[in-house]
Amino acid sequence: MRAIIFDMDGVLIDSEPLWRRAEREVFAEQGLILSDDDCKRTMGLRTDELVAYWYRQHRWLARTQAVVAAAIDARVAELIAAHGQPLPGAVDAVRAACSSGLPVGLASSSSLELIERVVRALGLEGCFSVMCSGVDEERGKPDPAVYLTTARRLGVPPAGCVAIEDSVRGVQAAVAAGMRVIAVPTPDHLDDPGFDVANLKLPSLTGFSVENLRSRGW
Repeated sequence: MRAIIFDMDGVLIDSEPLWRRAEREVFAEQGLILSDDDCKRTMGLRTDELVAYWYRQHRWLARTQAVVAAAIDARVAELIAAHGQPLPGAVDAVRAACSSGLPVGLASSSSLELIERVVRALGLEGCFSVMCSGVDEERGKPDPAVYLTTARRLGVPPAGCVAIEDSVRGVQAAVAAGMRVIAVPTPDHLDDPGFDVANLKLPSLTGFSVENLRSRGW
């Protein structure tokens, strides 16, 4: 283990419910009524990719896909500013990783603007050596591109990186990149077989320590 890479939404901040709320609100304006479970089907996708997914199911006329995606991102930013809360153990886990001397990266499907906003809100400025957005890649998770870019910018081979993810698509992306993966699913997804490819599954990041990972031979 030579580096640790965190996902953001659903790992550091409890933003997945806020994403679902924003998606339901914005898509309703296009005449597409989604349930929470509908939104969970696109969990881990970039905004442009989830918009494209639903556009294939229900073509709307009033707004372009790019405008809808921008509206979702803007609404999420508002909701995070008003309601965003760190997930249990997340802030301490990042600080523990940072104080271990290992380089620490962040690899998210969110835009870099939203990443920076969340990092500031959580008081984690200076903890990440690099912060990478899947928006800058040709394809988002489960494609490994954002993880490979993060490893390259950290100067660490993917096999030397440990990725921490909450979604099945994110776990698949990190595995495809050749990294060890810690899955931190939500309680209602703990038994999802999609997480079986992860090297370790945790109910939360509470008590996370680099020493525990090293004791596993990582």
